[in-house]
Amino acid sequence: MSSATNHEILIDTPIALIEEILAPWKTQIGADFDGYKNHVYRMVHCCFALSPAPISDVEKQKVCIAACFHDIGLWVRDTLDYIPPSLPPAEKYLQESGLSEWTEEIKQMISEHHKLTKSDDKTYPLVELFRRADLVDFSLGIVRAGLPRHFIVQLKSTFPNAGFHRMLLRRSLRWFVRHPLNPAPMMKW
Repeated sequence: MSSATNHEILIDTPIALIEEILAPWKTQIGADFDGYKNHVYRMVHCCFALSPAPISDVEKQKVCIAACFHDIGLWVRDTLDYIPPSLPPAEKYLQESGLSEWTEEIKQMISEHHKLTKSDDKTYPLVELFRRADLVDFSLGIVRAGLPRHFIVQLKSTFPNAGFHRMLLRRSLRWFVRHPLNPAPMMKW
């Protein structure tokens, strides 16, 4: 595929786990649901493609869970400072699914996904993979992290933006008017 990966990545839709996790959130997310779900799918596929080796089924499951919850705080608290309110729903899901042993790793993936610098966490290598995957989609593919352009084009075609980035811009502008000294609370160094 590219120097970013030594394995073929197929675009998979639907992914049952993503559909199952996001379904109960459809009403709360409302008009933004398709855009968010497609962002989750694009991000998950970027994670799979960025992995230096074929990603295991357990790793795929962790990535899907973290992706479903990573921005959910936008709707839980209607805030641009959405990382802290994204954590409790993920923790609750893990506990209810008998996956509590993954809590710290999933929390790190969510907490660090807007980190501007590389994550050096050797304990949880998925954290850096997840961060890079979100950056690829957040940047609309301008930052490709080594992924081939045709792969990103195919992802965007399979999972259209559906207003996701427009919604982020609208919320960001609304936040900035109220919090000009803290314009991007979700970003970390």
